[in-house]
Amino acid sequence: MTGRPKEERPSAVPRADGAGREGEVRARWAWTEPEVWTERMLTALENGVKGGRWYCLYDKVMARRTLEVAAARVLANGGAPGVDQVTVERVADRLDENLGKLAESLGSGTYRPQEIRRKQIPKPGKKNELRPLGIPTVRDRTVQTALRLVLEPIFERDFAEHSYGFRPGRSCRDALRRVDGLLKTGYTWVVDADLKSYFDTIPHDRLLERVRMKVSDGSVLRLVEQFLHQEVLEDLRHWTPETGTPQGAVISPLLSNIYLDPLDWEMAAAGVEMVRYADDFVLQCRTEEEAAAALERVRTWTAEAGLALHPAKPRLVDATNGSFEFLGYRFDRGRKWPGRKAEQRLKDKVRRRTKRTKGHSLEAIITALNQQLAGWMV
Repeated sequence: MTGRPKEERPSAVPRADGAGREGEVRARWAWTEPEVWTERMLTALENGVKGGRWYCLYDKVMARRTLEVAAARVLANGGAPGVDQVTVERVADRLDENLGKLAESLGSGTYRPQEIRRKQIPKPGKKNELRPLGIPTVRDRTVQTALRLVLEPIFERDFAEHSYGFRPGRSCRDALRRVDGLLKTGYTWVVDADLKSYFDTIPHDRLLERVRMKVSDGSVLRLVEQFLHQEVLEDLRHWTPETGTPQGAVISPLLSNIYLDPLDWEMAAAGVEMVRYADDFVLQCRTEEEAAAALERVRTWTAEAGLALHPAKPRLVDATNGSFEFLGYRFDRGRKWPGRKAEQRLKDKVRRRTKRTKGHSLEAIITALNQQLAGWMV
């Protein structure tokens, strides 16, 4: 593309130990896509770029190889079709042609995301409660995946250590182990909290501001904005959301972490031990007074950020005498075990895997169940 600024050189700051040795930078960022993030780019990522903001990223998003990698991931994940009713199988049948058209529309600036198909699905472990799921088209999922491949390392570099949700190399189990470890070292006063309808209420303008703090490529910023402003179709209704990022969209987990990252760092600066997994988090303190002060700090931050704590929470818990649940596990007076929701989710999954109509061999069923059970316990 013409008229685009050249990428800035990284600022002259000392390299991390061994950063200049070939292969060592790549090893530290092994989860990144090598077709997108070259050794030179990873070195610039570690050392920092001039002004702390990245230019000329759109060319990497629209590159044919990036789209091929993104499409492979989308096709491997499967999933339902979007509003156009085009399935992953149909896209795969004419993949080369489809990617050619997609690259052309991105390069010419004519690409526009289609509506998101929205459906209500049962909340895990809650039979009578529903949550909205947004289903983009396979085409849009491919572009969002390409965008995430390019953007994620830029923000991941500076995310707080105590954030675990939707991050490479981190899991629910890691978050639970951290909570357990803090309890054992005396951080037994717990603020049990989560955010009300977080994914639906993130203010678009403030979220884009936070993306702009590290990205100066106007084309990439417009693409992010287009995804935030996608029309939603549910049954016969359609509308353009003024806030939020759809659950089910590939780019949403990254955007959700970008928006909450300042909260992570504010808690760290205040000396509060926080463990966060997406919009679900606990704060752990040594005294009731510290926990009460931490809760007020969170209340203030969320109000200023245009968010709200869930009305059923938060609450202060003395974990030496009481209990709380986090990520489906119950912590009770030094013990932990799966809570009712996690138990119900496991039962549902076991029923699905052991249906007689599945047609799998007993050996295959046992292998699948062992994998399921291994990931269930902390």
